[in-house]
Amino acid sequence: MQKYVCDVCGYIYDPAEGDPDNGVDPGTPFEKLPEDWVCPLCGASKEDFSPAD
Repeated sequence: MQKYVCDVCGYIYDPAEGDPDNGVDPGTPFEKLPEDWVCPLCGASKEDFSPAD
């Protein structure tokens, strides 16, 4: 699954890990994150993320 990086702070969303502290189960692809999900480090929206290389 594709990892995504926050363009603001550099946080990497890894679908294999999810974001359990914010209710996102491991195995959740970026495209399936809730629309109101934000970067857990800086609060940036999903629109501020780009596919990681």
